Amino acid sequence: MRNTIYILFIGILISMSSCRKDFVFEPSSGNLGFSKDTVFLDTVFTNIGSSTYTLKVYNKSNTDILIPKIQLGKGAASKYRMTIDGMRGENGKIFKNVELLAKDSMYVFIETTAEITDANPTDFLYIDQIQFDSGSKQQNVELVTLIQDAVFLYPQKYVDATTGGVTYESLPFGEDQIYGFVLNHNDHNDEYHWTNAKPYVIYGYAGISSGETLNIDPGARIHFHANSGIIVGNGGSLKVNGQVSTTAALEKEVIFEGDRLEPGFSDVPGQWGLIWLSQGSVNNQINHLTLKNATVGIFVGDVQNAANTTLKIDNSQIYNCSNVGIFARTAKIEGYNLVINSAGQASIACTEGGSYLFKHCTFNNNWQSSKQVAVLISNYKKVGEIITPIALIQAEFDNCIIYGSNQVEMILDKKEGALFNYKFNSCLLKFNNVSNQFTNNPLYFFDTDVAHYSNIVRNQDPKFLNTNKNKLNIDLTSAAFAKGNSTYLIANDILGIPRTLPPDLGAYKNAPFPVIP
Repeated sequence: MRNTIYILFIGILISMSSCRKDFVFEPSSGNLGFSKDTVFLDTVFTNIGSSTYTLKVYNKSNTDILIPKIQLGKGAASKYRMTIDGMRGENGKIFKNVELLAKDSMYVFIETTAEITDANPTDFLYIDQIQFDSGSKQQNVELVTLIQDAVFLYPQKYVDATTGGVTYESLPFGEDQIYGFVLNHNDHNDEYHWTNAKPYVIYGYAGISSGETLNIDPGARIHFHANSGIIVGNGGSLKVNGQVSTTAALEKEVIFEGDRLEPGFSDVPGQWGLIWLSQGSVNNQINHLTLKNATVGIFVGDVQNAANTTLKIDNSQIYNCSNVGIFARTAKIEGYNLVINSAGQASIACTEGGSYLFKHCTFNNNWQSSKQVAVLISNYKKVGEIITPIALIQAEFDNCIIYGSNQVEMILDKKEGALFNYKFNSCLLKFNNVSNQFTNNPLYFFDTDVAHYSNIVRNQDPKFLNTNKNKLNIDLTSAAFAKGNSTYLIANDILGIPRTLPPDLGAYKNAPFPVIP
C-alpha cells in the first residue's frame, strides 16, 4: 500500500512538471490597445496638483510581451507624472522593460502639477504625451490639461536665521493659533478688494481686522483650499456684492467653493472650512452669493451687541455643507430670498438665543441620515453639564419653505428661564409626528396656537425641481404655489423675477421647470 501511494505521488509530480510553462516575454510589436487616445486632465490652478486619471493599456495578442520603454514625451522635464501598475519608474517619468502578459492589461495613473507659465500662452493648455516605444514602432497617448491662473493668498513662512526653524503666520483662535493671515492693503493690488479679474485661491484663513471691510465684486470666484476660509474679526466687516445674473454661467454671482475644479468634486461636502463672522463683527452684508461644499457655510458666532445687524444675507444659496449651512450663536441675522440645501446636521441652526428674521427663504435638507433637520432653534448655551438660558428675542419665518427627507424637519429646543419668541407666518412645514412624541408639546400646536403659527401648510410636497442637483425651483403644481401673504412680500425672487400676488412660498417664484444641465 505504501509503495502504491509513493508511485502515485511521483506520478502527480511528473504530471505537474510536464504542464509547466515558463513565461517568455517577446519584444512588443507596437500593437497595444488603449482605453482612450487622449487623457484630458480637468482644469487645475497653477501649482495645485490634479486628481489622478487612469489609462488602461491592453495586450490583445497571444504573446507575453516586453515593452522596452514607456516615457513622457518631455522626459524628466515633464510636469506630468505616472505610476504603472504600482511602479514609479524613474521619478514617474520613464519606465523600462515593462512586462505585459498575453490577453492582459495594465493601469497607468497620471497626475500633474504645473504653473501657468508652463502652458501655451494663447490657450493656457499644457500638453505632453505618453510614448510607448517598441523599438520599431512608437504609439502615443496625448495628455492635455487646462491651467488656470489665480491670485493666491496664504500665510507667510518665516525661517529663523540662526536655527533654520520654520514657522508660519497665524491668527488667534481662542487660546490657540490657527493657520492664517491678516489681509493687507499693500499686497496683490489691495487684499481687501477682491475683483473678478482672476479667481482667488485661499490657503489658511484670511483675517479681516477691526475697522476694515473686505469688499468682493460681482462675478468674483473664490476658491478655498482644505481647512481654509475667512474670519471676520471684532470690528471688521464682510461685504459680498454679487448681482443678479442673466445667464446660466452666473456671470455676476459671487461663488465660494473648494479649489478642486474637477467635475468629481463639484458636489463633495466638507472640502474647505467656513466663513466665520466672529464676535463683534458688524454690518456684514451678503448679496447673490453661492457657497457650496464647506464644512460650515457661515458661522455667526457669539455676538454680544444685538443692536447691530450682524449679517444681512439676500438672494444667496448655500449647498452641501458637511455640518451646518448657517450656524448662528447669539447672533442677529436678516435673510431674504435665501436657499440652503443639504447639510449633515442642519441647514440652518439658530442657537443660544439671538434675533432672526427670514422672508421668502427655502430651507431644505435631504442629507442621507435620520437625524438631520432643515431648521433648528434654541435659547440656551451648554458647556459640559451646565446649561445657561439666553434670550431668543426673535425667530420669525415669513413666506418660507421648511422641508426635507425626514419626517420632522424643524426642531424648537426651549429651556425655561429666558425668552423664546418664535413665529411662523404663511410657511410650508415638514413636520409629520408619526411617533407621537410631539403630540403634547405646546411648541408644536400648529393648528391652535395662533400666537406662533399663522396659515401653515403642513406636510405637503413643494415638488422641487431636483434637490440632488440643488434645484429648488417650483412650478404651478407645488404646494407652495400662491400660498404666501403679501404682508411679508419681497418684490422680486432670488432670480430677480417680480412676484405676483398672492406670492408663492420660498425663494423662487413659480415658473416652468428649466432643463437641468
